[in-house]
Order: sequence, then C-alpha cells, then structure tokens
Amino acid sequence: MYRILVVEDEDDIQKILENYLIDQGYAVTLAYDGVDGITKFHNGEFDLVLLDVMMPKIDGFGVCELIRRESNVPIIMLTALDEEAYQIKGFDMNADDYVTKPFSIPILLRKIAAILRRTQREDELQVISYKTLSVDVKGHHVYICKAEKGEQIEVELTQKEFEMLYVLLINKGIVLTRQKLLNMVWGEDYYGEERIVDTHIKNIRKKLGVNLISTIRGVGYRIDKEN
Repeated sequence: MYRILVVEDEDDIQKILENYLIDQGYAVTLAYDGVDGITKFHNGEFDLVLLDVMMPKIDGFGVCELIRRESNVPIIMLTALDEEAYQIKGFDMNADDYVTKPFSIPILLRKIAAILRRTQREDELQVISYKTLSVDVKGHHVYICKAEKGEQIEVELTQKEFEMLYVLLINKGIVLTRQKLLNMVWGEDYYGEERIVDTHIKNIRKKLGVNLISTIRGVGYRIDKEN
C-alpha cells in the first residue's frame, strides 16, 4: 500500500483529499501546516507528498526545500498561485508536479498514480540481473556468478565502464552506436575519439570474463534480450 502525506491547512480540501485517496487504496497521513508536515515526514515513511503552498509557519516552498535536502520522495505542490513564476519556482525546487486550485480530483488522482508507477519502475531498476550478471545500480557494484563455484564474484569497474554497462543493459536488444554511447556516458559536449568506446567495451569484457556484449560491425554494440 502506498503511503501519502497530505500537508494542507484548509480543512475542507484536506478532508476531500483524504476521502478520495483512501477510496483509491492509499494510506493517508494528514498535516495541518508546514511545521506539522516536516515533523510527520520525519516520523514516517512516505511514497509521495501532496503539499499546499500557502500555509502558516512554513510555506510549501520552505517545506519542499527541507524535504529535498534529505529525500527524493515525489512531491506534488497544490496552490491557488497560478502565476508562471510560482510554478517555475516549484519546479526549480525539484517538485514533481504543480497543480493549481481549483483542481480536478480525477486528474489529480491520475497524476499521483502516474508518478507512483514511474518511481516503482525506477526502484525496480536499482538491481539489474542479466544471465550470470547482477548490477547494483545504487551501490555501483557489479557481480558475476561463477557457475563452477556457485558464488557471486564482485567485478571492479571504473565509473565510465559501469555507466556504459548500465546504458547497454537498460537498452537490451537495441544497437547503440559509438556516438550514441559517447553522448549517453560522456555527454554531448564530449569531442574526443569515438574509439574510446571500443577500449571501454574491451575492458568490460575482460573484467567480466564473459562476453555479454555483441559487436554489430559497422554500427555499434548491443546486449541481446534474454530468451
């Protein structure tokens, strides 16, 4: 069950949100102002925060800033301030969405569901398994299973080797050109030799001890989909 923190000082809006969210199967915690919101955020674990902007004590922008210092939990800001400058401020503070009042409850519920689906997919990608390979994305660890020993051996990759392996894994079945790999790993402002990609692929293969990366001659590289 997803847990949602609602930080809203208007009783009628708070009650409407609570009823609809509970009806959708969410667990709801209510906070009545910015200070109460920060306190309850610290005392619980939440999958998403609905955050009003115009509140006493600490406004929504202040609460968002404090949350972002320690967490990437999705935040949807709710406010009657519909000027572009306020919306830009919310997005600049890394809010995930900015909904102006009065808002449509069905649309808000769909926004919440979409954000939660996205974050669930991101969480699922934190550990990627492929054949004998296991990649811990958050911890930046790579393990290869040695069948003869039945154990996982950690493989030491450089930062760029790790990033290149990750990019190939999340694009299984797709041929990535050298230029595409350069853009995705080194950035579009990199102007060095494309052959640096070949060197990194060679090093990854050697360190893994197994060739999971196919060379598509004249095109680029690919990790095949599993059957």
